[in-house]
Amino acid sequence: MKKELIIYHGSHNIVDKPTFGKGNPDNDYGLGFYCTEHLNLAQEWACDQISGGYANKYALNTTGLKILNLNGKDYSIIHWISVLLKNRKVTLSSDIETAAMYYILDNFSVDTENYDIIKGYRADDSYFSYARDFLSNTITVKRLTQVMKLGNLGNQIVLKSQLAFSRIEFLGYEEAPQQIHYPLRKKRDELARSAYLTNRQGGILPTDSLLMIDIIRGGIKANDPRLQ
Repeated sequence: MKKELIIYHGSHNIVDKPTFGKGNPDNDYGLGFYCTEHLNLAQEWACDQISGGYANKYALNTTGLKILNLNGKDYSIIHWISVLLKNRKVTLSSDIETAAMYYILDNFSVDTENYDIIKGYRADDSYFSYARDFLSNTITVKRLTQVMKLGNLGNQIVLKSQLAFSRIEFLGYEEAPQQIHYPLRKKRDELARSAYLTNRQGGILPTDSLLMIDIIRGGIKANDPRLQ
């Protein structure tokens, strides 16, 4: 039975034929075609402070495709961070961040090479700052898992393989005027940051909470139930 997803790609351009092998290899999940299932998010991602763009719409036939869902029950938020650390250029500013990076890469790495599609959080400025707070021993893994949902900043679907690219069909586009969608993008980000800071103030750290340093010193591995 055919399994089909409707997905959107926010861009300054109309992209009627996505090209396999093109793009920025330093994105969250490496080289690929980055999309979302939500029209409004694609419209926001298509805009910046200067110009608007388009939410390109596609039908994606996922029948038989290998899909890695980093938000699935088999993975913790630290697996997501491991993928970012492999692909994004990260400047580490302290010994704890460096130790955290090596521990995560050694113990939580995810082999993404054999998948056609990757699903997971989008590491925009807010999400990436949350991950940096975790690396620097500022917030617990439980807190990080919670804050990733703040502001509904969104998940993304990334086409990685040539097979996945062959399964996508262009259905048209919706315009994304800058004066409408950039303020919405900015507001969504500000709400997430505000909720994060408000929740941090005056909190008491539970005794069972795990900071990154606890994970390193305790030799905690990916299958530890405290990380789920």
